Amino acid sequence: MTALIALHQATVQLGVGARSLTRLNPSLVCALSEVSMSVNAGERVALVGANGSGKSTLLRLLHGLLQPTQGRLSQARGLRQAMLFQRPHMLRMQVKNYVALGLWLQGSAWAQAHIQALATLERVGLIDLANRKARTLSGGQQQRVAMARAWALEPQLLLLDEPTASLDPHAKGEVESLMQAFAGQRSENTLIFSSHNLGQVKRLASRVLYLEKGRVLVDLPVNQFFDSNVLQAQYPAAHFFVKGEVL
Repeated sequence: MTALIALHQATVQLGVGARSLTRLNPSLVCALSEVSMSVNAGERVALVGANGSGKSTLLRLLHGLLQPTQGRLSQARGLRQAMLFQRPHMLRMQVKNYVALGLWLQGSAWAQAHIQALATLERVGLIDLANRKARTLSGGQQQRVAMARAWALEPQLLLLDEPTASLDPHAKGEVESLMQAFAGQRSENTLIFSSHNLGQVKRLASRVLYLEKGRVLVDLPVNQFFDSNVLQAQYPAAHFFVKGEVL
């Protein structure tokens, strides 16, 4: 099976001058180190690990917001993807126009983008917010609107960086429902998301990658990742993380 997206021995260094690097510089921060991974269509991959382990950097690399210092990224031809951040940036406009803007920037005529935006808001249960100012919404509403904007682009791959980290339990449930709905809409729809919420990982993921200090130390199906016997015997660092002994 051909991977939807893959990394091949990818290293990312961050710091002053990092973008112009052609080789590794030991004075810079190594945010990811020699990461190789591939994701197939239809997978739901959770990235877990302590703060600073490299989860956000990995998502940004997969989305093309960062370039590898060494190694490479490969993607399926014509891959459509979108990314959702922990705190979406809301523009000074109505929700329907905020969603339509993404479509317009991709080349749709404004009238058609507006029609598609309203259809997406209806599909995800947010049509009642269509005429509200995006910046006046609650945090949970803003995240759901950002999800709708990404969904309207009809991506095959959706990347989410801690999408529910700052939300209350009710809002978390609503965002999780949208994630599940996206994954279930088409068999090829694919999720890659980072989360500190292990309950959320159990509910949504089919596969878990555990990162530590910029390296992927564990890559397991979700049921094996949460099998304490497997982790304790083979991946003690991840075992301590799941037990809550690593922050």
